[in-house]
Amino acid sequence: MLDYLHELAGQGRDTGTVRQALRWFFQAAAQQAGSAPVPVADEVVRDTLRVIEVPQGDRGGPAWEKALVTTMRRRHLQWRTEQTYRGWGHRFATWLAGKTIEQAGPDDIRGFLDHLAVEAAVSASSQRQALNALVFLYREALERDPGDFSGYRPARMTRRMPTVLSRDECRALFEQLTGTNRLMAQLMYGAGLRLMELLRLRVQDVNFEQGSVLVRSGKGGKDRVSMLPESLRSALLDHRERLRLLFDQDRQAGLPGVWLPPAVEHKIPTAGVLWGWQWFFPSRQLAKDPRSGVLRRHHLHDASFQHAIRQAARAANLSQRVTPHALRHSFATHLLANGTDIRTVQKLLGHADVATTMIYTHVMNRPGVGVRSPLDR
Repeated sequence: MLDYLHELAGQGRDTGTVRQALRWFFQAAAQQAGSAPVPVADEVVRDTLRVIEVPQGDRGGPAWEKALVTTMRRRHLQWRTEQTYRGWGHRFATWLAGKTIEQAGPDDIRGFLDHLAVEAAVSASSQRQALNALVFLYREALERDPGDFSGYRPARMTRRMPTVLSRDECRALFEQLTGTNRLMAQLMYGAGLRLMELLRLRVQDVNFEQGSVLVRSGKGGKDRVSMLPESLRSALLDHRERLRLLFDQDRQAGLPGVWLPPAVEHKIPTAGVLWGWQWFFPSRQLAKDPRSGVLRRHHLHDASFQHAIRQAARAANLSQRVTPHALRHSFATHLLANGTDIRTVQKLLGHADVATTMIYTHVMNRPGVGVRSPLDR
């Protein structure tokens, strides 16, 4: 079914009607399933939510969803946050079976969270995400008291050591990448960016005069500045020149401007067609804005870059499970190994608490990573 939807999209056809029909189908199936919740693997649920998630320009089906969408858009919350919260709302509605979300109360929310932990066996972070979504739904969107969950303790989160590549492994990974994917991977490692921070860079955020990269509204909604690797200057300038050609083509074609943060759009309504606000890593294909339905150019999709990294890691015969975030972990660990002050690394990473940055000092103490034996000095 997912392949079918991708095929329709690739043909330039509107998949909104198909997605809405699937939404109705799954909701009807849930109502016929009876009251007993059926454990479903997280992968299946995620795939289902991808299919029914949000048709173009959709503002929700049930009353609770319409209220949630209105509240989140009024507050200008991220599109991904909206997708996630709506997804948890639908999953909760399916689990309720004989009840509606409006009829449910604190005991139902608690029962659903217990179901996630015991029967669905989701991670602790997913349980917290579900709790946040449902509390927001009831308290902010439906204006009802969801109950006191201050004492609720989800399953303990297992703290995993981050995946860190050696410098040689980073080079081997880069050698298996080409074009824009290679440049993105090198910049992500060289500046310590999160994946979505990388993808959301604007042309004006890459400052060649100051040798810096501006991260707008990173995790926690804070801006920060990281370094621009000098070794990438030439390649990044060439990339920017190619972007200018694409930008000129889009303007000649009369395309709408790129998406803007609401505060910027309010202050400078025409900023979307200005050069400085264009995506630094734009998608080759145009796509409809999921909220407004406007056909415009977006940044590259994270899934395509993640796939490229996985393929490159396999081609480089790297034994670890490598994701784009491993490049950020490697950035931090290598800086600390070079003697960079931990507070400086904290600032570059955008960590609110230095304790989060301290995890990389533990990584350095693993055999073969960062610290050399005194016998070898």
